Amino acid sequence: MKKILVTGGNGQLGLELKDITSKFPEYEFIFTDIDELDITNKQQVELFFQTNTPDFCINCAAYTAVDKAEDEPEKAELINVYSSELLAKNCSKHNTSLIHISTDYVFDGTNYQPYKERDIPNPNSVYGKTKLQGEQRVVKYATKALIIRTSWLYSAYGNNFVKTMLRLGRQRDELGVVVDQVGTPTYAGDLAMVIMEIISHNYMQKGSNIYHYSNEGVISWYDFAQAIFRNSGISCNVNAIESSAFPTKANRPFYSVLNKSKIKTDFNLSIPYWLDSLIKVLKQLKSLEYEN
Repeated sequence: MKKILVTGGNGQLGLELKDITSKFPEYEFIFTDIDELDITNKQQVELFFQTNTPDFCINCAAYTAVDKAEDEPEKAELINVYSSELLAKNCSKHNTSLIHISTDYVFDGTNYQPYKERDIPNPNSVYGKTKLQGEQRVVKYATKALIIRTSWLYSAYGNNFVKTMLRLGRQRDELGVVVDQVGTPTYAGDLAMVIMEIISHNYMQKGSNIYHYSNEGVISWYDFAQAIFRNSGISCNVNAIESSAFPTKANRPFYSVLNKSKIKTDFNLSIPYWLDSLIKVLKQLKSLEYEN
């Protein structure tokens, strides 16, 4: 039975992967977070790989507090860059295939058409810069690696835009949401299934390859908020505001649309439309509320 190590197991993507393990009984899953494995600790990582020798490593762990990273660049670098190098080196040493999750923030968002994998990155935030450096370490040190850049990740788990909007929509009569930043939401459950399809169909090849994945469609954060309220029965007036009216420490890409032609062609994928996946998550959240 082949082993799959999942780092960042308590995050959105890690928990979605945990939810679908029963669909892949031919694999043994090892889910870790910082309590089980500190991926910034060289000795811990080396010992873990020696003891467990995983066949695959899905690196979901990351420092993702975009604004906070501006004040904590060393911490962001430790988690997003150094740990990526550690995992890549140990994966190479033990012949482990690495799937590394990255972000649309490696681009500056000034494009006018969806970003392709070959487009030159130009991050304009600490978060984006450290995630790009993490990619570069993976490419340099891993013998078998697949990097997946994604955008606007959300799920029924953790902290994300969907859950924030649901909470604020119930508390307030109106909200201001930025309308001049566009991209594509990505349901972490859809991404989890894609990762497992890639692994189970033995698509991992030698060398490093970069892919883009998000759900289909293009919207603004304003449109996303409207759809969340409309499909959850929440009556909250949403005002469209410009980013300049909502200043943040870190710069956000104004255009975060990813071209997914490569991943669809190479792996014969059919990618769900963003609204269909949103409705699925809203139903899941509603059922969780009833259970509690």
